[in-house]
Amino acid sequence: MKELSLLIIDDEKDMLDGLKRILPYELDNTRIKVSSNPLQALKLVSRSSFDLILMDVRMPEMDGIELLEQVKKIHPGTTIIMMTAYGSIETAVQAIKMGAYDFITKPFDIPDLVRSIKKGLERSSLIRENLSLKKRISEKSVFENMVGQSAPVKRLYETIQSLAVTGYSVLIRGESGTGKELVARAIHTLSNRSSRPLITINCPAIPEHLLESELFGHKKGSFTGAHKDHKGLFVEADGSSLLLDEIADIPVSIQTKLLRALQEQEIRPLGSNRNIKVDVRVLSTTNQDLEEKIRNKSFREDLFYRLNVVSVSTPSLREIPEDIPLLVHHFIRKVATELGANSKKICTAVLEALMRREWPGNVRELQNFIRRMIIFTSGDELDLTSLNAADSQAHPQSNGPEFNNSERLGLYSEAKSKVINDFTERYVREILSKTNGNISQAAKMAGMSRVALQKITRRLEINTDTFR
Repeated sequence: MKELSLLIIDDEKDMLDGLKRILPYELDNTRIKVSSNPLQALKLVSRSSFDLILMDVRMPEMDGIELLEQVKKIHPGTTIIMMTAYGSIETAVQAIKMGAYDFITKPFDIPDLVRSIKKGLERSSLIRENLSLKKRISEKSVFENMVGQSAPVKRLYETIQSLAVTGYSVLIRGESGTGKELVARAIHTLSNRSSRPLITINCPAIPEHLLESELFGHKKGSFTGAHKDHKGLFVEADGSSLLLDEIADIPVSIQTKLLRALQEQEIRPLGSNRNIKVDVRVLSTTNQDLEEKIRNKSFREDLFYRLNVVSVSTPSLREIPEDIPLLVHHFIRKVATELGANSKKICTAVLEALMRREWPGNVRELQNFIRRMIIFTSGDELDLTSLNAADSQAHPQSNGPEFNNSERLGLYSEAKSKVINDFTERYVREILSKTNGNISQAAKMAGMSRVALQKITRRLEINTDTFR
């Protein structure tokens, strides 16, 4: 059984000495610490947590109400009982509103005090058990989508758990499709910032002239189109984590301002004349060689070291071929859930073929391949026919219209429309063939509404009855 801890804060040293002598006989498995100075007590609280704090209201240098507020800022869940010699209802109500668990009036009988302390310690134990349970559930859900038992993947799990409890900036490196964003979400979910959502921005997706405003915010009228104040993602992520996805593509002009935000933990919105303090943990991802970008002056070296306080690498599929069977079975179940269908089996020959393949797109490519196999398999088992069907979809013989040198190409929009219509008709006919003309089942397999698929069949003049 874990030892409990009690801190008593009161400027009356005689009372502290008396409680320190008496309470050990009344409280089992409880370590008792006392302090007659509220400022020193605050330092104690900042260095370690206590299951229960018993504090006086009237003290020199800092009264109990102010100390209560400061302790709650450091450890919001701490159980606190206030002591007052005046029996002031107003003070007691104020203390309870500010987060105190209970109050007791001086002079008090020892049995009453012990009873109140035991209730407070019991509350703290329940809170700790609840947090521990939530942490175990959180860890389980965090790793549900991170499949694998190979040595590199196990090391990745351990690294995530180690990094989560720190507040350091983390740079997540790896090839495309290796789950870098999953790692970032796992680090945030297991951290003490998880009560607030992870804020994410895909850096290459935002034009340079808008990225600064998106990150740091702007004031109304600071540029054309700024019709109202915008607080920006750093302010939105205050007290949480901010994921900068594909950080290598951030423009150099923004890198300088990002560096300042990381160094000073403050930002200045566009058009503002004052800085705003923020408490943000930055997680970033990249699939590029940042060291090479530093050498060619397209990425700031000082920013790199700010982002790369600690780093984690996600393994590619070619590094973990032994995990491919686990991933395949995971994706089969996942896709079946997506389609609202029964899960399918997979034959050994197909599984072995998938293990022998190179997967340049990594886990994402494998997942999409499994989706295609399931869509084009009418039976209960994924076999070599399923494999070939998925292959033909991944590498079709014709990707669009072919033109000879003498042929007039015509308008781009017309050519594009023809390619899309040709693909749509082939896809819809194939999926209706798989479902024997069942429009509802075909819509579910295609991931669209029944009405949307009906509109397509009417536009292309496809008669579903011909597939029955």
